Amino acid sequence: MSTQYQLETDVKEALTMAKGLEDYVRGQELYGNSGGGFFSKMPALTVGALAMRLRRLEVLSSDLTAEQRQQARQAQTLYDDVAKEWRVHFEEKVLREINSRVDAMRQFFQEAKQNAKSASGNYLPEVLRRTIIQELLIVVDTLGIEGDNLRPKVKVSDTALRTYSTQPSDFIWNPLLQQVYSPQVYWWLYHRPESG
Repeated sequence: MSTQYQLETDVKEALTMAKGLEDYVRGQELYGNSGGGFFSKMPALTVGALAMRLRRLEVLSSDLTAEQRQQARQAQTLYDDVAKEWRVHFEEKVLREINSRVDAMRQFFQEAKQNAKSASGNYLPEVLRRTIIQELLIVVDTLGIEGDNLRPKVKVSDTALRTYSTQPSDFIWNPLLQQVYSPQVYWWLYHRPESG
């Protein structure tokens, strides 16, 4: 995620991901192939990656063309159908993804502890990872998924993230997305590490 955000890309990626969601949730891989072959620029298919795009498109729906709104609705319908029809598989993927993403953030914390400058250089991928975790927590709450051990784990990770994101900042992603991400919930998008 960067300042290069484009709505049409979110629509395209969300619809492509949603079309592959059923096979993905029934499969074993956590980070699935969104399609397009080996050299595709499509991001990995996960429930969190798709949920993030769908929520953005919902909040930003007034900025979409009629065709884009129809495609976003189609993606949302596919997502909802898979979540309902393949509930057990869907929940399992959600829980695995949250744990995987929180665990992956530990590498960032270890590197930042050894070299403070690396925190600044590697911050943007980590805030994307943390944002997807938040989207997954919304899914957990919305669907009533049992995940009592998740929030304490995320809280520990957030404490570490706050250690390195000490400098208040303007919203660090494209300004169009600011209305999607409030500073009260998505605080990491309004802070940066010290440049050192």
